[in-house]
Amino acid sequence: MNERMSKSRERAEAAFGLTQTQFLTRTRESPKIDQVVTARNEKTARLRAMRLQQEANTAIETPSRANPIND
Repeated sequence: MNERMSKSRERAEAAFGLTQTQFLTRTRESPKIDQVVTARNEKTARLRAMRLQQEANTAIETPSRANPIND
């Protein structure tokens, strides 16, 4: 089993090893990334709700100037 591999086989083995390492790293990091994405989406939803509420409150407080009365 101590035979020398051909150059193309050595390159293929190295490329496969790199691909496998990248895949395992992504698989390992995936839950962490999912948590970050979930937290960001929740924060975005909260901020959007706050902005819409603020806009609604501003619209109630400020009368509409769509039809101004000319004196």
